[in-house]
Amino acid sequence: MRIIVIGMLILIIASLGSALVFIYRDESGSKRAVKALAIRVGLSIALFLFLMAGYYFGFIPGRLTG
Repeated sequence: MRIIVIGMLILIIASLGSALVFIYRDESGSKRAVKALAIRVGLSIALFLFLMAGYYFGFIPGRLTG
């Protein structure tokens, strides 16, 4: 579980970095930066849903009381 979350975070940061590179290097009509940012948003939503499902199914323990 931890490895998957760390891997997803690395992919999100890599997508954000590639979008930054595309913004600086591409011409004004290029859509690669928009696609990279859309991928980052999709990965972020997928990670959020994965974490929510992991908590729901008990893969991520809740807080201990007492």
